[in-house]
Amino acid sequence: MHEPHDPPARSETGRTAALVGAQLDLPADRSALSTPVPAAVTRLAATVENLRAELARSHADAAGRSLIEMAAGVLIERLHCAPAEAATQLTVLAEQANLPVLEFAADLVNRVAADRISEIAHDFVASSAAPQPGEVALRLRTAQAHTLASSDSQAVARSILETALRPLGAAAVAIWAANADQSLSLEGSAGFGEDEARRWRHVPPGVATPARRALDEREAISYPTLAQAALPTIGQHEFGGGRIVVPAGTGGRLIGVLEICWPGDAPTGSQPLQRQFEALAELCATTLETWTEPSGHLGADRDFDELQRLVDGILDPCLVLQLAPGSPDFPLDFAVRHLNPAFVDFAGRPAGSVAGARLLEAYPLAAEAGGLAEKVEHVFATGEPFRTRDMRLATTVDGVALHAQAQLSISRHGQHVVVIWRLDDGTPRVARLLQHAQRLGRIGGFEENLQSGQIAWNDTLYDLHGLPPTAQPISLEQLANYAHPDDRAAIGRFLRTLLHHHRPAATAFRLHRPDGVARHIRVVAEPVHDQHAVVTVIRGAYQDVSAQHWTEVALAATRDQLAHSEKQAAERSRLALQLQHAIMPPARGPVSLRDLQVAVRYRPAEKDHLVGGDWYDTLTLPSGEILLCVGDVAGHGIEAATGMVALRNALRGLAATGAGPAQLLAWLNSVTHHLIDNVTATAVCALYDPATRRLRWARAGHLPPVLLRAGRARALPQPSGILLGALDQADYEEAHLDLEPGDTLVMFTDGLIERRDQSVQASLDSLLALSEKAPNAADPADTLENHLDHLLRYSSADTDDDTCLVGIWVREAPSTR
Repeated sequence: MHEPHDPPARSETGRTAALVGAQLDLPADRSALSTPVPAAVTRLAATVENLRAELARSHADAAGRSLIEMAAGVLIERLHCAPAEAATQLTVLAEQANLPVLEFAADLVNRVAADRISEIAHDFVASSAAPQPGEVALRLRTAQAHTLASSDSQAVARSILETALRPLGAAAVAIWAANADQSLSLEGSAGFGEDEARRWRHVPPGVATPARRALDEREAISYPTLAQAALPTIGQHEFGGGRIVVPAGTGGRLIGVLEICWPGDAPTGSQPLQRQFEALAELCATTLETWTEPSGHLGADRDFDELQRLVDGILDPCLVLQLAPGSPDFPLDFAVRHLNPAFVDFAGRPAGSVAGARLLEAYPLAAEAGGLAEKVEHVFATGEPFRTRDMRLATTVDGVALHAQAQLSISRHGQHVVVIWRLDDGTPRVARLLQHAQRLGRIGGFEENLQSGQIAWNDTLYDLHGLPPTAQPISLEQLANYAHPDDRAAIGRFLRTLLHHHRPAATAFRLHRPDGVARHIRVVAEPVHDQHAVVTVIRGAYQDVSAQHWTEVALAATRDQLAHSEKQAAERSRLALQLQHAIMPPARGPVSLRDLQVAVRYRPAEKDHLVGGDWYDTLTLPSGEILLCVGDVAGHGIEAATGMVALRNALRGLAATGAGPAQLLAWLNSVTHHLIDNVTATAVCALYDPATRRLRWARAGHLPPVLLRAGRARALPQPSGILLGALDQADYEEAHLDLEPGDTLVMFTDGLIERRDQSVQASLDSLLALSEKAPNAADPADTLENHLDHLLRYSSADTDDDTCLVGIWVREAPSTR
């Protein structure tokens, strides 16, 4: 590239207008072009983008409106009413039928029409294989309405795929036009890549394809997989699944083929489905019927084909522009007809959003004086190529102006203009990052000119304020009027820092939108100085921080709730601990009961909130027998502690009846089941007769006592007995044991031996071994306490549960006390 000598923008524009006017035979008074005001270009670009968005939405709704209008026309003819009354009646009837208006409109048209689609709808109603006939009719009618609203086969292909074939699992569709020379032209496609569609744009005569075979045999052909067809066709590397090709024609004349592709197996070829495909092929034929074989594909447009192949080999981004049809008024309007594979939009948009658009739609800021549009006009009019190493490209995305510097080359080739640019490295990537950051962060940018009063907002900022894009932007001076009264002082400080002290500022406030929604907004802005150090522009950004604000509020509330819950839990644990200690002190000296010496050890859980329901009791009964018991209420906390108190006191009262251990546990089970809600417990209950030294005992799901005699430890045989509270009525087995002087009996809860990594029996065996190693004290009276301390100290339990031990030592002779 070399540096050209660029004449002044205004003279070049005038000369371009005169030359093009001479070529197009335009009136002389149209040769003068007014230079657009640079300050208004950004606003103009935003307006163009809004209009394009509205146009896209209108095209999307066109088919639905067409179908509803057809149904309204039916009502006008049948009810002899005005169009407005017909539209109202259609809505009322849809509500009465409990159907969407669009689905009701399709059903109404099917009832009065006598075409293939209505026949298919009637067949589906009568077919048990079609559970939703209304959905099928709606898809076909919607596809028909799209066809009527579309201007070319490409749009029809997209419509048929999305509305009628996607629900059937299809992934792509192609519409072929049959030419007189036995060749095929791809008039429309959807679901294929751009390169694939370009390669199959024209199929010469004599090439066997599924579409050509369907035309030759004049009937629909189905292939379970493309490999079974053994024929080349479009998308053979993308979709190797099933294919269905259906001839398309009108009046007995075949003029094209509809080819449908599936990524996997095609649906079973039932008669109703086959009729659907034939109806869709007829819709394609209505578009192809207006198509006449142009000389462009094989004649006059051959130059474009050569140009296309040429630019596709260029490694830099390249656009092929063509004078757009329509008014020949100045300034000239060019459309983007082709993009080469290396094309990269400097604004980060996909190539599909640029291809097919008009130059000033894709790049509105190209209309500025000396911009890209002016250079393209000059090259088209004069044929003189233009090259420069430093061209400023500009456009707007979401209302934000994006700029890039590029090497630019523009040249004319027949009726087309080729634009080649080479961007600075990183420009598209940075533009995409900016767009995504604004979208994800819900950031809206603004720029306010303090001299002219002009305010520019991007689309995100309109959304944040709840205003339509056509509304007048809110100036900084008016910002306090839209904020919560309590935040106006903060906005005042923000404006003084920004406008008076000329320093960057930021603040947060609550925005009251016109729709009544309140949003939490953070605004940051900075002053922009001109060459004379005068502030001329304020620019900045608004960010919606509502989600962050409410998250912080929720976290604060959660912290308060957690603190309150912790306080309540601590209070409950304190009460439970006090209750437990009042009934069963954690440390207690040995007690002599006739010829027995009884010692107790209680070890609470390491965590205060795990106050459990372990309990024990030793009591001399009126009969002279001694009650010995230990138990464990399931659970922790105040409920377990109160359950423990209830069971302990109930057993004391029941023991006064003189009943045996098994009967006492049976009664205690009934008490647990009926009088205490949701409580289960285990227990060992024993009665010792000092006269005979016989110990009678029973267990309710509890671990057996351990007997240490003559230095050998063993667990007592376990009589049967279910835990307390599990059943309404339960029977318990009673066992007995004759104790001897010097015997030590230990009753304990499971917190002494439980481990997570081994079975209960293994833990019990470890306890027996530990019992045999307990040291003997010099004073036999201290032996029992040393034994209990030894068991607690060297216990291998790891469940952090309460532990209760009751040690019983038989003396040589009965106590005289």
